[in-house]
Parts: sequence; structure tokens; C-alpha cells
Amino acid sequence: DHGGFELKDILRDHLTEKGHEIKDLGTNTADSVDYPDYAKLCADEVVAKNVDFGILVCGTGVGISIAANKVDGIRCGLCPSPEIAALVKQHNNANMIALGGRFTDVETAKKIVDSYMSAEFEGGRHQGRIDKMMALENA
Repeated sequence: DHGGFELKDILRDHLTEKGHEIKDLGTNTADSVDYPDYAKLCADEVVAKNVDFGILVCGTGVGISIAANKVDGIRCGLCPSPEIAALVKQHNNANMIALGGRFTDVETAKKIVDSYMSAEFEGGRHQGRIDKMMALENA
């Protein structure tokens, strides 16, 4: 949302420079917007498999990650560090990550995204936990 658009632009450019294809869903100004709208836009793209995963950025990363997790099929982890970014992929097979644009410096944000993207889901004991977690959507 507007609290994270500057960091979003930096991450978009970072990933583009690394050769990744990016689908930028906005916003592109500091004008106030509602983060649930952008969380849903991105989550819908992930669920439809139009993209491999989603990266969300709002002021703290909290609200937008909560909103994304309301969409069936989404597992979005708030990632304040590269280590947590790797773990949300390795243990939770997260298909979206969220960052706080007002609380994450540029170099750390780049490391977070790179760490998430280079991590692989470990499966095994984690799959059963994910199955239980996803079943909560229909509970």
C-alpha cells in the first residue's frame, strides 16, 4: 500500500535486474489506499497461479499479511529478516511474503526477498502441519 510503495519499487527493480518477470499491482504513490484491496489483488493472482508467489509491502507488513491470509489458499508470512523469510518457505511453504516498508531498510529487504526465493519447502513433517492449517479455512 502507500506505506510501502517506495520499497516495492526498489524490490521490483532489484528482481527485474536479476532477470525475474514481475507483475506490479501497485500502488505507485504515497496517496492513501486500503491495503486489503492490494492484498486481495495479489492473493488472487497467486491462487489463480498467474504468478509463482506474491510479495506484499505496507507500512508494517502486519495488516497486509493478515488481509492476504483471509483469501483461501494463501499462506503469507510477515518477514522481518532473511532467516524468517527462508523458514516461512522451508516450513510453511508460504506462497506470499509481507514486509514493512517503514521498518525494513533497503538492503535487508533485498536479502529477505532473495532468501525467500532461494529457499525450498522441506516437506515431511511440515506438510501435515500445513494440511491442518489450511483445513482451518473450512472449519
